Amino acid sequence: MLRLDTFTQPLTAKTAAHLLRRATFGPTQAEITAFTGLTAAEAVSRLISNANYSPPPPIDLDSTASTAGQPYLDLPFNGDRNFAFGHYLRYWWMRLMTDQSAPPSLLDKLTLFWQNHFVATREVIDDYRFVNRYLLLLRNNALGNFRTLVTQISKDPAMLRFLNGNENEVGKPNENYARELQELFTVGAVDFDGNKNYTEDDVKAAARVLTGWKYTNFWKNGSTSFDTTFTSTKHDATNKTFSAKYNNTVITGRTGTTAGDAELIDLVAMLLKHPQTPRFICRKLYRWYVNPNVTTEVENAVVIPLAQFFASDANNYAIQPVVEKLLTSQAFFDDTNIGSMIKSPAELAIGAMRLFNQPVPDMNTDYVAFKKYFDFMFWRMRDMQMALIDQPSVFGYEPYYQTGYSQIWINTTTLALRSDYTDAYIWQWLEIKTGYKMGIDVVAWATSLQTNFADVSGTPAITCVDVQTAFSKNLFALDLFQSQKDFLIDTIMMQGVPRQSWVNEWNAYRTSPTNTNRRNAVKYRLQNLMRYMLRMAEYQLF
Repeated sequence: MLRLDTFTQPLTAKTAAHLLRRATFGPTQAEITAFTGLTAAEAVSRLISNANYSPPPPIDLDSTASTAGQPYLDLPFNGDRNFAFGHYLRYWWMRLMTDQSAPPSLLDKLTLFWQNHFVATREVIDDYRFVNRYLLLLRNNALGNFRTLVTQISKDPAMLRFLNGNENEVGKPNENYARELQELFTVGAVDFDGNKNYTEDDVKAAARVLTGWKYTNFWKNGSTSFDTTFTSTKHDATNKTFSAKYNNTVITGRTGTTAGDAELIDLVAMLLKHPQTPRFICRKLYRWYVNPNVTTEVENAVVIPLAQFFASDANNYAIQPVVEKLLTSQAFFDDTNIGSMIKSPAELAIGAMRLFNQPVPDMNTDYVAFKKYFDFMFWRMRDMQMALIDQPSVFGYEPYYQTGYSQIWINTTTLALRSDYTDAYIWQWLEIKTGYKMGIDVVAWATSLQTNFADVSGTPAITCVDVQTAFSKNLFALDLFQSQKDFLIDTIMMQGVPRQSWVNEWNAYRTSPTNTNRRNAVKYRLQNLMRYMLRMAEYQLF
């Protein structure tokens, strides 16, 4: 039975890798080793304490621009560079997700959860400064308090623009944000049993509460600042009465400059008191971190007690303790939940860069290579259905809300694109900069496995099994069957010839490592093996 009780066994390599795959975008081998032996509580504590809230700002990545390599957010707004500067924000964030030199942190994976929860897209926001403030709001509060996050996002300039909050005025209310605030951000459209959580009149009442908010200096060339404003004359100062779904709550209408904040605080308090709000959020966290399938057992044994803790007086909607409790739970580490999800394009692309130690070029001193690195990743992630900060709708990325959940990442088109992406690691065709070709040097990897490489007569050659075992280390969330291992060796690597042929070819290479033909013979087999493993269904799971 799945339980929320704490998982107390020391982490093995398998469970450490599971935690790191789910809490980050994928671990390095060194990180898995470092986390092996820790308790779940110790490991999660590290992932939280490693968070860096003061990373260097994004820079201009256009090598032809006069501001190349320089921060641009403090410069006057430049409409001519609006798309580019908004796009570079994505690369800035992807750097934080990918960097192997920083200790692993769960902050940016959780930030992506909130960005896909409180969706506002770069394309619709259309002002790179608004996008930056919105992203920092989510990142800086990702582990904070949900009450604060809901309150602040409701008057954030990017959200006001994305869901037309700036058009919401007394006498001509715009209900877009009021609807999504309830349907997607707090109580949810329906409860676990399919009962509606609010009414259309509740949407109208909430919209009246939220009248009067505006933003300044949108897309104003040369402007050096922008902000949220509240205009009391645009605000509906009458009382707002909600339905029995909210216990017939009445939010008292106010006037004056503080009316907007006062009524917003009351509205958020009412939304958080709704019994379905903590369940809706905890259910989404469970689906994000643990398993896309929430059964009745999971709802009763995990979601409801976690929600009760989330909303308790002692916790008061603090996010960090809830994440800690979930990621250290027996449910999280249950065997049925390991390898139960399909990697998103971010987990596939970033995870490969990290596992295979493809270093991120320095953003400030090597920005040309930095841009090339993330050009390769971003555009392929986009083609695989995941354009960062550009979800197709306010619902977020389709695989995170549609029936089937993570399975929707895979279709006939994206499966081919995934294979094309991982093949690039094998063929090493992308030169990031002089001396740095992205990908896996399979011959060097195999050579590192060979003791006394030059001592051909005195030291036995590594075997096919040695190679397959090493190449598979922490590659798959689920253990392969012996029949699969044999297939990889005999059919893929050796292509039907006896395994002894590998020993002969490898020793021939050891004897003459500069001989191109001998090197290519072993390289061909190693590339076939690794390429196939990266195309396996098991590699798509995490």
